[in-house]
Amino acid sequence: MNLFKKTYRLINPILIVVFMLLLDKVFDIKGVVINTAIAVTLAYVLSPKVKIVQKQNGEEEQIKWLFFKKVINKKL
Repeated sequence: MNLFKKTYRLINPILIVVFMLLLDKVFDIKGVVINTAIAVTLAYVLSPKVKIVQKQNGEEEQIKWLFFKKVINKKL
């Protein structure tokens, strides 16, 4: 989890590239604009959401995935 807390910002661009490759190779979508729009939308929906929460000990970032029930806390 410690590595994830440091590198969660890289997940969105990686997901975009993966979805673009999938759409191009598997589904044979050749339109660059359509391919990019679908890939960006899917990456945004499936990427982790970050929220800054004020607690007694100070501010914390809460990282939450769409299908993952556990919230990951990170001190600022």
